[in-house]
Amino acid sequence: MGLFSFIKEAGEKLFGGKEAQAATPVAPSAEELNAKAAAAITKYIEAQNLGLEGLQVAFDGSAGKVTVQGSAPTQAVKEKVTLCCGNVANVQSVENLMTVANPEPEAQYHDVVPGDTLSAIAKKYYGNANKYPVIFEANRPMLTHPDKIYPGQKLRIPPL
Repeated sequence: MGLFSFIKEAGEKLFGGKEAQAATPVAPSAEELNAKAAAAITKYIEAQNLGLEGLQVAFDGSAGKVTVQGSAPTQAVKEKVTLCCGNVANVQSVENLMTVANPEPEAQYHDVVPGDTLSAIAKKYYGNANKYPVIFEANRPMLTHPDKIYPGQKLRIPPL
């Protein structure tokens, strides 16, 4: 898999909001902020219940880069971890170093633009707009409803 690029301003707001702006007597160091961000991303990934083992997440705020390691049960889960990390605000790239017990062909990815719908994306990749549930299921649990996608989000497009 390699290094994946994401849009920094798009995605879940897991860190860097009001908590980061709160007045504290001593400003936290870059290492402390990176550790807090990595912990927030780890918690978000674990909340998806993907069956991972040995999950390790590192965040470099100066580069907006997440590095993730561990073991995933399937290629699809490994790809979902990449999306969990990358579809977070302030993340520009994800380096997924996870291992997979039984590697499979990698999925394609689609960057959502204004006006996109899962049906239109399915038509583009599969030639059939009615195949949108395949894309929806491939991006669950990060997607909770087929109509709730946003510009800048990266979606996994599995082979049929």
